[in-house]
Amino acid sequence: MPLVRAAATLLLALAVTMGILFLAGAPPVHTLAVLATGSFGSSTAILRTLSAMVPLLLCGAGLCLTFAVNLWNIGVEGQIILGSIGSLWVLRAWDATGSVAPVLYQIGALLAAMACGAAWALFSGLLRTHGRVHEIFSGLGLNFVALGLSLWLILGPWKRPGMASMSGTEPLPALLRLPAWGGRPMSLVGLVLAVCAFGLVAWLLRRTFFGLALSAVRHNPRAAALLGLGPEKRMLAAMGLCGALAGLAGGLLVAGLYHRLIPSISGLYGYTAILAVLMVSGSLPLLPLACLFFAALTVGSIQLPLELGLDSSLSGVIQGVLLLLVFAVRRLRPTDAGRSA
Repeated sequence: MPLVRAAATLLLALAVTMGILFLAGAPPVHTLAVLATGSFGSSTAILRTLSAMVPLLLCGAGLCLTFAVNLWNIGVEGQIILGSIGSLWVLRAWDATGSVAPVLYQIGALLAAMACGAAWALFSGLLRTHGRVHEIFSGLGLNFVALGLSLWLILGPWKRPGMASMSGTEPLPALLRLPAWGGRPMSLVGLVLAVCAFGLVAWLLRRTFFGLALSAVRHNPRAAALLGLGPEKRMLAAMGLCGALAGLAGGLLVAGLYHRLIPSISGLYGYTAILAVLMVSGSLPLLPLACLFFAALTVGSIQLPLELGLDSSLSGVIQGVLLLLVFAVRRLRPTDAGRSA
């Protein structure tokens, strides 16, 4: 069962992590307490954790679609970046005279983010279906292209007036920023959209012919073709939908969190979402919990240098341990991730 396997993986990861902390000279129990306090110890910490959970849940939900059809959308990281670029492109066109309501630009920015993310994912999908290039290789390559494009924009055409700074582009005007929750570092809009997207994916996979067709393509593409299900079209549809959700995550990072384009704006959320989906074997009911766990790990690790003098990259070590244990515990294959979706 996915729940039993996920619990076993977490317990093993906890044991190994405590061993690593002990060898590094850090108090294991206290370190875990600092991680927990940093992610849930205050209302601000909780909001930061929920804010980090939004892109993870969006990308994770999209990845359940691609895993359901036996595709590894490693390019989700680049799709987040393209989404952030698309959203900022629309927001930069804002007319300060007020002839168009700012909310229309915000809506247009999120739609543009979804379109850019979907287009980037479809490019990888087309390379798979028509060019026989595995989506892992094309996705990784497109991730580097997307990163390079964002850096070129930050240091070139979209650079801050009079200077080119790695701190990012010029911050957005306050009118174009998504409303924050009580002035705290989180937009309620992002959380609502992430929950709605997760519900939509669950409905598609469990209650529609589309989800049944994806399952048929995964199990036997040749038989699905004979039945007229169009395996290639189903693959492209899954990739496009996944890319749209990843692009939406990028748009929310620009409009709701950073309020500008920054280098590596994706923050490895795409790769972390892949790990979250793998950890629960693509189980939709368990996916929000996995995303919340990794969001808490990311946010809580910020306190490690302040409280214990440890490097915040320790959270990356824990994630790496989890990845190894996922495969060690279940010997996961690409088809397993979507089996329970």
